[in-house]
Amino acid sequence: MLPTNLTTEPDILDASGFVKLADYVPDLLQEMRYFTAFNFVGERIQGYDAPWALMTREGAKAVADAAAEFRAMGCVVKVFDAYRPQMATDHFLRWLRDPDDIRMKPYFYPELDKSVLIAEDYIGPRSGHSRGSCVDMTLVDMRTGRELDMGGGFDYFGDRSHVDFGGLTEEQRENRDLLHRVMRAQGFMPLESEWWHFHLSGEPYPHTCFNFSISAVP
Repeated sequence: MLPTNLTTEPDILDASGFVKLADYVPDLLQEMRYFTAFNFVGERIQGYDAPWALMTREGAKAVADAAAEFRAMGCVVKVFDAYRPQMATDHFLRWLRDPDDIRMKPYFYPELDKSVLIAEDYIGPRSGHSRGSCVDMTLVDMRTGRELDMGGGFDYFGDRSHVDFGGLTEEQRENRDLLHRVMRAQGFMPLESEWWHFHLSGEPYPHTCFNFSISAVP
């Protein structure tokens, strides 16, 4: 749930507290889905004019500490999304208003009607990502180069994405537990409906949605 006193003005463009996550995690893998057309909308999302994962300095340092732990276990971090400008969330909302645009339904929400995505809290008018201390991520095995099997893909809208989904294999459950155990130890909290999502406890901007584009951080 977002804070009730969240600042939402669209002109909060100060990127001075943000950094490129790859500058803190040199072996970071980045698959920035909203920079591409392979996402639930089916086109590049507004504000994603560079394929970089950005975070607040505090968030980046915490991810770097987690990455060091994962590295010792033979895994590297792969990021799908981090800072998300408010203009991107606004893009999602415009897409929701077009009931005929379901081109990506088979990949991201095959079990749901597009009309329920807000009501079931998959998409909202504000996102914690716009505060700069959230990250969507998974792990990649350093030996095989393959993602660990988490029992479901990033941005899949459905029960399988819930952290406590009961239909996982033992391996899938262990992989999710590993991801969550290390991230929690570094101060990140999960989102129960998305196994890949983590937000930093004590984040530096808990009441501010930023709206600068990804390329604003040099």
